[in-house]
Amino acid sequence: MFNNANASSPASTGVHSIDHYALEVPSLELAETFHAAFGLDVTHEAGGLAVRTTGGAHVWARMLPGSRKRLAYLSFSAFADDIDVLRAQIKAVGGRETSSLPTAVGGGVSGAGFWFHDPDGNLIQVKAAARVSPSHRSSAAPSARRALRGVADHASVLSVRPQRLSHVLLFTPDIDRAIAFYRDGLGLRYSDGSAGIVAFLHGRHGSDHHMVAFVQSSAKGWHHAAWDVPSVDDVGLGKMQMQAAGYAQGWGVGRHVLGSNYFHYVRDPWGSFCEYSADIDYVPPGQAWPAGDHPPEDALYLWGPDVPPYFIVNTEAETG
Repeated sequence: MFNNANASSPASTGVHSIDHYALEVPSLELAETFHAAFGLDVTHEAGGLAVRTTGGAHVWARMLPGSRKRLAYLSFSAFADDIDVLRAQIKAVGGRETSSLPTAVGGGVSGAGFWFHDPDGNLIQVKAAARVSPSHRSSAAPSARRALRGVADHASVLSVRPQRLSHVLLFTPDIDRAIAFYRDGLGLRYSDGSAGIVAFLHGRHGSDHHMVAFVQSSAKGWHHAAWDVPSVDDVGLGKMQMQAAGYAQGWGVGRHVLGSNYFHYVRDPWGSFCEYSADIDYVPPGQAWPAGDHPPEDALYLWGPDVPPYFIVNTEAETG
């Protein structure tokens, strides 16, 4: 693990939220079908798809047309007074500012904030926008569907509908470099990790245990987006919901050690994942989180089924 992950950072401020992410995908039709089955609201906008949670106005994800699946860009939001400082911090640690943007971002995104490439070449946006990271730990209901008997029956169970985006995980060829850049440039803070395997970073203004995570690979790539649901029941029901829709491949139900959340990952049509996540740890602003380097057996899970071989495959490294 990065030797100075917990060292004092030169960053004087940081981003407060992931505003949204955008993926390029070879089929918008398949992307719409998958995300709608997952329980998200999907609409056609600006030459692509906009993904929202049910009844919400905020766009959490965009799907753009492309020849293959890859991260088009990742958008962070910050307080308006911090934008100039963040721009200087990012430049000081090697962020390469750019004006070359995706052509189908839509919704005025291309005119907001500033854009740069991180050391792996990922396109990143930082803009002034309202905070969408949680201000407290999500409620951990023992069962969101509990009835007189302690659990609902099949007839009364509604479809699972995620409440918000929790975090994203990216493959990186250099996990130490990724930690340093996002810590010292974007002002994120190291939460936990396991040497040479995975690293988790949270937001200094208060966020889930991880806002962004990195897993070691031979190349950059997109692994998953995690979506918060109210309870472990919803995680399990989400698994059944996706199996019924024809998406049987994935991993879970289980519980992570690092972050503590219950999980089920559903494999999308291109080999990456969407995760149902419940009861993740929360790091309040100013909290001295006991960050550390953990043994490999704690890197993935406390309990759950065996990890399928395809879960740790970076399909973007395979395609070049």
